[in-house]
Amino acid sequence: MISGFIAVIALRQNNLQMIDLRNKVVQADKNNGDIETALRNLREFVYAHMNTNLSSGNNSIKPPIQLKYRYDRLIAAEKQRVNDANAKIYTDAQAYCEKAIPEGLSGRGRVPCIQDYVSSHGIKQQPIPDGLYKFDFVSPAWSPDLAGVSLLVALVSLVLFIVSYAIERWVSAELKE
Repeated sequence: MISGFIAVIALRQNNLQMIDLRNKVVQADKNNGDIETALRNLREFVYAHMNTNLSSGNNSIKPPIQLKYRYDRLIAAEKQRVNDANAKIYTDAQAYCEKAIPEGLSGRGRVPCIQDYVSSHGIKQQPIPDGLYKFDFVSPAWSPDLAGVSLLVALVSLVLFIVSYAIERWVSAELKE
């Protein structure tokens, strides 16, 4: 019973440690800190301890680790890159169309030229796959940590108790005959 109690406490401690490490990953992502180290620490802990599952399968409570802030920063940077490039293309389009169509009042005839130039030379935003910023770690069914060893000792003790009780009952029944 003591070993079973220790196993329950150790399993709970494993889960609490995993939650703390997950929160450190989220905080590092939010602060643009060292995400790689935080992810490595979380991954190593989850892979080595029971009751630390972050899986996104059918039975999961939370989604996998998502680097939302890093992903949002990359999307914003890509959008800014495209806006900067397209602003230069618009300026180039105006210069090109002024040379191609020199006459015209207020550049009226140039508007279709500028639109064609921008549409043919414009840069489109490249999609950033969000799967590269989602992580899913699965804990082992059994691990040789305090929780795993305590659970193993509790199960072996239970089996030995049941076997010894069954043998005692069988022997006492045989002696009565």
